[in-house]
Amino acid sequence: MTPAQLSRTVLRAMRRAVDAGELSAEVPERAHVERPGPGGTGDYATNLALRIAGAAGAPPRRVAEVLSARLTEEPGIAHADVTGPGFVSITLDGQGGPGLVAEVRARGERYGHVSPDTGALAQLHTPHDLRAVVVADATRRILRSQGVLVRVTSEAEPDAEWVRVLGVRVDAYGRPPTPLTTLRPVPAPTTPDPLRLGPDAARWALLHPAPHDHPRTGPEHLAQRESNPLFRIRYAYARTRALTRNAADLGFTAAPGETDASAYELLGALGDHPTVLATAATRHAPDRLTRHLVRTADAFLAQAHTVLPLGDEKPSAAHRSRLALAEAAGTVLAGGLSLLGITAPAHL
Repeated sequence: MTPAQLSRTVLRAMRRAVDAGELSAEVPERAHVERPGPGGTGDYATNLALRIAGAAGAPPRRVAEVLSARLTEEPGIAHADVTGPGFVSITLDGQGGPGLVAEVRARGERYGHVSPDTGALAQLHTPHDLRAVVVADATRRILRSQGVLVRVTSEAEPDAEWVRVLGVRVDAYGRPPTPLTTLRPVPAPTTPDPLRLGPDAARWALLHPAPHDHPRTGPEHLAQRESNPLFRIRYAYARTRALTRNAADLGFTAAPGETDASAYELLGALGDHPTVLATAATRHAPDRLTRHLVRTADAFLAQAHTVLPLGDEKPSAAHRSRLALAEAAGTVLAGGLSLLGITAPAHL
């Protein structure tokens, strides 16, 4: 079950409680769900009871108790517990894994994308600054994934090398006739020149840091080792492709099925992907997507060794399920890199 699906489930449970007369309140259009913080329990938590307690004329914990009781009746939810002043902690029943993996496989690299277009429009205006233009270019891609039509303008025509090496695109340049909100990540890099890294490493070097951080543009971004997060992501993707090839040699293919407890972190990362894309689009923050891809790659690599049979072991349903999960991880990694304008090679 993805966060979006769980949000709809929470709203459905609350509406059932209202329809049954257990509460009297207007149910909002959206319910916020998120991973619990340090020390929290369950797979997700929601603050919906706190949000509507005032309108319901009931203490938040009472509203949370009603909501949690209704949630336990919903398919895909093992149990829901009231915590704190009125939060509801939700534990999925473990059957959400196959459904999530099947959804990723069905949507492909468009998993997490919004279709059809929402009709929303966005205008991004940048100074004549390499990092600002690259961030605007990636933000355009992410916003388009969320159904938003985007126009990018800049104070001056991008340098020819920016276009040739990094493939950035600006729809118009010059001083706009009316003031626009300027997208300016600071500070910008100075030396060494990020273009010397090549298109993929240069884009990563400029997109990965938070907007207020100095981007590092040294040769560490080209290192083929664990300390380089871009390498880990691309290596993880290449590993998923290799697992598919190796499985074919062993005579089996992927099939979503029950997942192991060791896959919890990876399933969580895959399930969070649509929310990460939506947040990165809303906040014009491609660095959020870069950090999510690092998390996804690390979660996959931690359990990649379990995918194929060992020794004389025969392929089983568990191996087919793990392979399906690995392929879903590869799909998310490749799709995420594509939105950043970075390639995902099948071989490293």
